Amino acid sequence: MDLTLQQIVEGLPKSLLNATDRDLEGFQKIIEEAIKLREGHRNLQKMIKNFSTSTIRT
Repeated sequence: MDLTLQQIVEGLPKSLLNATDRDLEGFQKIIEEAIKLREGHRNLQKMIKNFSTSTIRT
């Protein structure tokens, strides 16, 4: 399920809003890695789909 930016912001706990710069940097790294993971998952799905399609043709 994809969330909108507004839904994400509304779900942020006050502790995150009052976090230190160091805490936010750590949170940012987690978000960046989550984005990489999601992109990797999408790429893997595309590769599997393309492989399946090419295998069926041969």
